[in-house]
Amino acid sequence: MMYDHDGKPVRTGRAAVNGTSLHYRTAGSGPAVVLLHGVPKTSYHWRHIVPKLTRHYTVVAPDLRGLGDSARPADGYDCATMSDDIAELMARLGHETYAVIGEDWGAVIGYQLAARHRDHVRALVFAEALFPGFGFEDHTALTPENVSSGMHLWHLGFYFQPDVPEMLIAGHERELITYMIKFERSHPDSATPDAIEEYVRCYSMPGGIRAMLAIYRAMLRDAELNRQAAEKKLDIPVLALGGSAFIGDRNESQMRIMAHDVTGHVFDAGHDLAEEVPEEMAEVLLPFLAGHL
Repeated sequence: MMYDHDGKPVRTGRAAVNGTSLHYRTAGSGPAVVLLHGVPKTSYHWRHIVPKLTRHYTVVAPDLRGLGDSARPADGYDCATMSDDIAELMARLGHETYAVIGEDWGAVIGYQLAARHRDHVRALVFAEALFPGFGFEDHTALTPENVSSGMHLWHLGFYFQPDVPEMLIAGHERELITYMIKFERSHPDSATPDAIEEYVRCYSMPGGIRAMLAIYRAMLRDAELNRQAAEKKLDIPVLALGGSAFIGDRNESQMRIMAHDVTGHVFDAGHDLAEEVPEEMAEVLLPFLAGHL
């Protein structure tokens, strides 16, 4: 369960958008902010951040296409299509303009949302992500530098191979998700049992792992889409957030390629800021949003 600033359960719903169906959570009042989670997580990832925002903002936290309790269609897992899902959802909910906060794959999708729907996105927060087409692929290489820095992303090549990952992961979703969640954090105890249970529940459902892998298997197409979008920089303000033990200040350096107005902040954390350092993250988010919504 997720709660707002008054301790009331958030509202949930489903919306038919862009040829699929998205499950979402929403709460609060005021200008709209949409929160986009990464992998292997769901919108439950934002449970500590939501009550920090709902006093001032209407928060919408969807489960991305194929993930959480959203539908798992056969295709459409490239970052552009998934961003169009969110644009249509926000329009369906009556939000003409909004800020976007994305982390991990949700940050890449959030960037595409801002690039493709420029009249609707007022500000972008880009947290702990690497862009396909702009260096993400370099971290798949087995090099001393990648290994020693903890940035050898071995799983990308594994996930890209068809059929074999499904065969090996089936029945071991809990082990994989627990390992990935804890290994990428400076504060592994922040991966609480309730969160792991929720993530395992969703990714163990029929099609859960298939949908997750489909996001990675769209990386080559994503690289093309990102390179195309970067030809016209974003004009909106961008806040790039990193964890010192993972992507760090590279979040900011990447976004400077994509946008004109970028500020950055690095936390003493790993990859999952909203669960590792939610209080610190909120202290940075709130002034940024207040200045641009």
